[in-house]
Amino acid sequence: MPSWASPTPATPATSKGELKMSVARRAFIQMSVGASVGILFTPTVWTALDDVSIWTQNWPWIPTLKYGEVKGLPTVSKMCESGCAVKVRTVAGQAFGTEGNADNPLSGGGICPLCANGVQVMYSPTRIKAPRLNGAEISWDEARTIVAEKLAAAGSKVAVISGDQSGTINEVFSALLTNQGSDDFYAMPCEMQTADKAWAGLMGGSGQVGYDLEKADVVLLAGADALESWGPTVANMQAFAANDSGKFIFAGPMQTRTAAVTSKWVPVPSEGMAAFTLGICYYVMQAGRSVDAADFEQFKSMVVSNYTPAKVEATTGVPADTMADLARTLLTARNPVVVPAGSVAADAAAFALNLLLGGAMTVLPEFDKAIDTAMSRSEMLKKDILQGVSADLLLVYEANPVYALPEQVKAGFTVAFDSVETETTAAADLVLPTPHSYERFDDMVSPYGMPVATYTIGASVSKPALDVMNAGDFVLGLVDLGFETFEEVLDAKVSAIGANKRRLMSGTAHVAGGSADVGGVTLASSVLGKAAVPVKGTGAVALAPYTLLNVGTANQATTPNAPCTISNNQLIGDHMVVMMASATAKKLGVDVGTKVKLSGGNGECVALVQIFEGVLPGVVAAPLGMGHTVGDEFSKGKGDNVYKILTVSSEAATGTSTWAGSTVNIAKI
Repeated sequence: MPSWASPTPATPATSKGELKMSVARRAFIQMSVGASVGILFTPTVWTALDDVSIWTQNWPWIPTLKYGEVKGLPTVSKMCESGCAVKVRTVAGQAFGTEGNADNPLSGGGICPLCANGVQVMYSPTRIKAPRLNGAEISWDEARTIVAEKLAAAGSKVAVISGDQSGTINEVFSALLTNQGSDDFYAMPCEMQTADKAWAGLMGGSGQVGYDLEKADVVLLAGADALESWGPTVANMQAFAANDSGKFIFAGPMQTRTAAVTSKWVPVPSEGMAAFTLGICYYVMQAGRSVDAADFEQFKSMVVSNYTPAKVEATTGVPADTMADLARTLLTARNPVVVPAGSVAADAAAFALNLLLGGAMTVLPEFDKAIDTAMSRSEMLKKDILQGVSADLLLVYEANPVYALPEQVKAGFTVAFDSVETETTAAADLVLPTPHSYERFDDMVSPYGMPVATYTIGASVSKPALDVMNAGDFVLGLVDLGFETFEEVLDAKVSAIGANKRRLMSGTAHVAGGSADVGGVTLASSVLGKAAVPVKGTGAVALAPYTLLNVGTANQATTPNAPCTISNNQLIGDHMVVMMASATAKKLGVDVGTKVKLSGGNGECVALVQIFEGVLPGVVAAPLGMGHTVGDEFSKGKGDNVYKILTVSSEAATGTSTWAGSTVNIAKI
């Protein structure tokens, strides 16, 4: 074993400094996931919370509450991508607030910023009040007739775009497609899809990759902003808090809020993440680690030839000594794990490294389907929406592709299912209002990132006040899938996985043991070797887009309580703020407060400049989720839409699309 890889004895966290870190970590998480406005790592001035109180008292759409019994009713919230297990606080049967559900592992009593505002959104004036065709209200019977006729005319030229990553509602929509002879099911771009394309598509694995952050003693977050916006953020933070002695390291192009509370930040450009990870693999294999995979020798030869630390340093700027130190840390750990985010190549490289380390990466089995003709989760994630969608009839379920993917989606007739007004509902031909999460039956099936297969169900805790219908009920009224209502579908799901509905309805989760078979998994050496080569666009500055849940996501705009929690590193007045290092600013001739135009992809954005040395030189960091043209006063016209300036490129060898490597040109205004 090389001298740099010599193991050192693991020591328990008993030093004074380490003890202080543990106490601070627990207190920090209590503040973050338990705060009334659901703030995640936001340096909010506490007087701003008074503003929340003032605003909420003056919102004209908030109902007047009656005196009565106060309850906390368990259900699920689908406002964030992973979903939160919540309890809705009601008085005299009327909802007035949301809190985390301490009985559910997805929450542990915490709640994310989006789901914390669930009740406010439920009462928002942006709620869609009734079905409408080309702007005119119609009845549900008329809507059903129109869609039935469009389905008959479209035949197999029907597509679905879903913004729900974890719901059984996707089985209903995919079974509808099967009935039409189509397989055009599209998920909005997400880490779950990237991971599936790497694990199942490239490496031949089955099941869903997960990460045991609580039991790992070393966690390398390779681009995964796990304590802010990646995966099941609340569960991640609970694991971070519980793992007192674990060492967390963040690698990425900017020092995110996750990086700020981890042990170390390693600056790595987004497009270089796969190469960086293979550089660590080099040292790990030099120490004698191997994998029982048919192509291990080819993988080793590929890494040794093309991803030596010196070559990786030359292409990514990450020092070889840094990679060696990380390899040593991972090798001497008892139960390490590498958590990736970004491109398919970056995920595949991380999975290969995890297999070499044999640590806390898990592989979750897939729960049985409720509907026989529905697609499996992997089949639902197969289509690449960034390569374009074209259909005679397009059904969009609680997603906003017109905002995030305006160039990729084309359809002859669009039906949008949603509970609130968005850019997509504004552009759709037919709009069908869905109940809010708190007004319907729904579920969450193993959100990506969880270490074990987990199932949670939620029921209506508030009666709908608008003319809405569950999308599952609407579809089941169009085609015979063996069920009359979506509640029946959920009953079948509960039965298929062997769960107890009564316990699920009480707010607990069904957790399945065991893992998927990893036999036959390869390291995809022939493809990964080409795909991992760092490639970026032709713009002058690399673009590092990042997500903050209190700002919003591709599917969910800024919520009413959020503005007072948004820092001046993201928004000043109505202007978006972008961050860059002082060396980058000097090269561009800009300074703090300079108004600039960012040009990239097929669009332009306007922003103000902020200097932050936690951004790699040659990189500009920009927040996703702003710049909405439809919405309420808290989201509409605030900032600019960074999705306009992202560049879609095809990843070498994998053939998949990626936003990694996006670049922009920056000019003063």
